[in-house]
Amino acid sequence: MSLRIVAFEPALRAYFGRLNREWLERYFVVEPIDAEVLDHPEQRILAGGGCILFALLDDEVVGTCALLQESPGVYELTKMAVTQAHQGGGIGRQLLDAAIDEFRRIGGSGLFLETNSSLKVAISLYERAGFEHHGRKPDSHYARSDTYMVWRDHRASA
Repeated sequence: MSLRIVAFEPALRAYFGRLNREWLERYFVVEPIDAEVLDHPEQRILAGGGCILFALLDDEVVGTCALLQESPGVYELTKMAVTQAHQGGGIGRQLLDAAIDEFRRIGGSGLFLETNSSLKVAISLYERAGFEHHGRKPDSHYARSDTYMVWRDHRASA
């Protein structure tokens, strides 16, 4: 089986909403901000200078994530989901690495994410990729968020 990471295309649009809703409903709830972004990804993510990536295992869409531009050069890593059947196989790490590569390619100046402290496996993944804990984001859009992490490019400081 061959894994590919591809950019958003209209034929993949429905998977972005479906995979994220499945994940959110399994662990939390779909909040109004989630529904807005998932229902209108072109307007809420792409039109604002962000990107959406998909993980395809052969031709099956098994994961997705997005970079949402919060302000010029500053991006939120958001809406990351991998199908339950394919979790634990490194797909999330490959999506995360592709998102970081895209962030570097577009010349972003800041990359952050928000998550929940109960998601220990995800937090460990983010830490291994270079995200550092920064308490709680005071202006968070998400009720479920209690963990704010900022990415530091360790290659730049080496």
